Amino acid sequence: MAKKTKATSAEEKLRALYDLQLIDSRIDRLRVVRGELPLEVEDLEDELAGLESRLERLKAESDGTKSKIHERKESIIDSGAAIKRFEEQQNSVRNNREFESLNKEIEYQSLEIQLSEKRIREAEAQLEQKGEIIEEVQTKFDSRSADLETKRAELDEIIAETRAEEEILNSMSGDMAESIDDRLLKAYLRIRGGAKNGMAVVPIEREASAGSFIKIPPQRILDVSARKRIIVDEHSGRILVDEELAVEEAEKMEKAVQKKLKKAKA
Repeated sequence: MAKKTKATSAEEKLRALYDLQLIDSRIDRLRVVRGELPLEVEDLEDELAGLESRLERLKAESDGTKSKIHERKESIIDSGAAIKRFEEQQNSVRNNREFESLNKEIEYQSLEIQLSEKRIREAEAQLEQKGEIIEEVQTKFDSRSADLETKRAELDEIIAETRAEEEILNSMSGDMAESIDDRLLKAYLRIRGGAKNGMAVVPIEREASAGSFIKIPPQRILDVSARKRIIVDEHSGRILVDEELAVEEAEKMEKAVQKKLKKAKA
């Protein structure tokens, strides 16, 4: 692709700057149409990732509790078997000392059974409580997943509707930027970056820069209309163009955009 010819005269530079502003503002408006959707989608994705991690942790803890309950039930079976074995041994003991020793073992295993039963009740209570929490988190996860699906569908629809136009506008913006010398382009980008509405180049309307109510001195207005040099509004810091130039370039750029859009749709 041939390198874009740089604007040389002050008027050419002003027209190139205003053309760039018109296209960049149009891109801004397309992005405004998306509103907060991209951020909302991102926030929902982050929230879902957090909920998913929490669900995994809760389920892992529940599995651990179930394993402990299983271990305790196995312990009860083992203790019950031991009690039965000791009771059978008591029938064949030779003296009171052996009988008492076996009796202590039976008491110990009985206590073990009681302790295991207590731990099982506690674990089952924890399991029930955790199950309720899992259900709540899962419900929230499902709800947020549905929200995300809806938001993504809305965003995809908007992007699909504006993708072709935005691609054309981005290409035009790049081409126009090439026609502006680097120093002036950097100034434009700096001013645009510092402005809330992204306006770096504005026409004079009703003796004030567009969007401002502060009057511009008559001599300054004449200087802007002469298009002999780049003039910056001392109050807003924006580059000024006269209204006639602004109207001419707005009409020209609208035709250029529509022509490219029509060609893209053909």
